[in-house]
Amino acid sequence: MTTATQRTPNPFTQDDYAARMSRVVDEAVGAGLTGVIVAPGPDLVWLTGYQPTAITERLTMLVLTADREPTLVVPTLERPDAESAEGAGALTMIDWADGSDPYPLAGSLLRADGRFGISDSAWAMHLLGLQQARPATSYHALSQGMPMMRAVKDADELARLAMAGEAADSTYLEIIHVRFAGRRETEVAADLARLLREFGHEQVDFTVVGSGPNGANPHHEAGERVIQPGDSVVLDFGGLMHGYGSDTTRTVCVGEPSAEVQKVHDIVRAAQQAAFEAVQPGVPCQEIDRTARAVITDAGYGDQFIHRTGHGIGVTTHEPPYMVEGEEQPLEPGMCFSIEPGIYLAGRFGVRIEDIVTVTENAGRRFNNTDHHLRVVE
Repeated sequence: MTTATQRTPNPFTQDDYAARMSRVVDEAVGAGLTGVIVAPGPDLVWLTGYQPTAITERLTMLVLTADREPTLVVPTLERPDAESAEGAGALTMIDWADGSDPYPLAGSLLRADGRFGISDSAWAMHLLGLQQARPATSYHALSQGMPMMRAVKDADELARLAMAGEAADSTYLEIIHVRFAGRRETEVAADLARLLREFGHEQVDFTVVGSGPNGANPHHEAGERVIQPGDSVVLDFGGLMHGYGSDTTRTVCVGEPSAEVQKVHDIVRAAQQAAFEAVQPGVPCQEIDRTARAVITDAGYGDQFIHRTGHGIGVTTHEPPYMVEGEEQPLEPGMCFSIEPGIYLAGRFGVRIEDIVTVTENAGRRFNNTDHHLRVVE
């Protein structure tokens, strides 16, 4: 078995979480917001290290404003868990007991006429409760008001993403040696999940195995189709390792590929490489999409490239920034995202190649480094 280098990343410290919260407050003020309200989900994990063991109807809410210390409102029964989070020392905590109304308490932390960004993951019932407690406040989705909040990674975050990418690469280098022909897609998907865990992932988020005509569906769920000799097979897999995501795609062929499969694969490979070479600070996100799409369109397959070229990645496997037409956000050093062009011929086959890339001071750096050429498997 190929062995990924087993390393333990530097732990995030209380100071790291405090710095993140301070930066978010500064960015919120710069965006014209009074502050930010963070519900359970990836934003809360990134800012505090706290993830409730179960996200329930009970209100949990982090309030970040310039006029008070970061304050976490939690149910009384969950306070011990919150206090054990890595970033808890940088927080003031207020708890509320079952049977009481938490919204007047939470509302007291908000300026009466404030304009607040709020996590996309916030429950509607909690937002409505806050509006009732503070009728003059207004709320705006963080994905619109502060979409780049988690986009630029620091050195420790980059190290985690690199480890996750290396583990995904090791998974690919193992999966190409298993038998494909005569096995169901679900069996190969189970092998992918097992290998991701063996190479250090604590969470497997997806294992796409799209064989033959199923490969023309970009998000095909592995099914009971038996993989046949001559099939091209799209393998897209990833999850979380040390709390940060992996996501990679390679397309393999069971036995020697047809001339058409080889041709389409070569086009996608050229598009992926061109998009990677376009990565540098200051380039608008949409330019990465345009570059990949131009290669595929010039080859006559523009209508068969049916999704954006990439998405950001961090504490979730999909987050801003997005490599898509209309996204004018310029790339910055430390941003991390996928480059994953594809061609999908309905009812026949599909091809996709995906790497996670980060922006350096003058170019791009791949976190996935396995061969892009069409691999023949048994």
